[in-house]
Amino acid sequence: MSEKEIAKKPVRKKAAAKPKEPPKTVKNTLVLSDVSKSYKQGKDKLVILNKASLEIAEGEVVALVGPSGSGKTTLLQIAGLLDNADSGKVIISGNEYTKVIDSARTKTRQKEIGFIYQFHHLLPEFSALENVVIPQMIAGIKKKDAERRAHEVLKFLGLHKRESHRPSELSGGEQQRVAIARAIVNRPSILLADEPTGNLDPHTAGVVFEMLLETARAAKLSVLMVTHNLELASKADRAVTLKDGQIIDASKMV
Repeated sequence: MSEKEIAKKPVRKKAAAKPKEPPKTVKNTLVLSDVSKSYKQGKDKLVILNKASLEIAEGEVVALVGPSGSGKTTLLQIAGLLDNADSGKVIISGNEYTKVIDSARTKTRQKEIGFIYQFHHLLPEFSALENVVIPQMIAGIKKKDAERRAHEVLKFLGLHKRESHRPSELSGGEQQRVAIARAIVNRPSILLADEPTGNLDPHTAGVVFEMLLETARAAKLSVLMVTHNLELASKADRAVTLKDGQIIDASKMV
């Protein structure tokens, strides 16, 4: 091809590059920043938490593992506004609760946080349905609406045929599922669970744990769960460990 022919040949313009989409921002529902907690033991100072930090994204399930006495329950209580840290910050849904009055902390617990413990702590004189209705009525929901919501949650957890039974008439796994229903019925943004399957046999623990995960993910709950069961912890989105008062990646445990 001659130089003249090359000069006459139309020049193809490069397609304009597509603008890059901005990175998606991850909303952290729970943030613990440099949280410290210690107790006096005679003349000595017993350090439980030493600038422990943790961030849990919206809808993320995080397992907290570590040896007994390492401070896992203390951390959970501080995250749930049941106890105060000596220093550091507790941020829930973007709001800091380091220094707020008790009434504000109570209101946030009712609205934002659900709790599950190793022992179900159900009210023995009330039915499964009533145990799920009562927390809603305390939060100001009308009884009729509370009953409808309780029916929905218990059905989701496979307990619709056990609604009228009292705790003593339910199996251990069923009792814990009612406890899960009670914890999520007010639509919290955070679920804090302290050894939720620790009082169950291995098979039942696995069933309850899977149901807990399914429930949390369906409701897009952020979950911080204390457990000694490493097999169950591995099923969470992420596992961290509490060691020497600080939170580190569980994979780095010595």
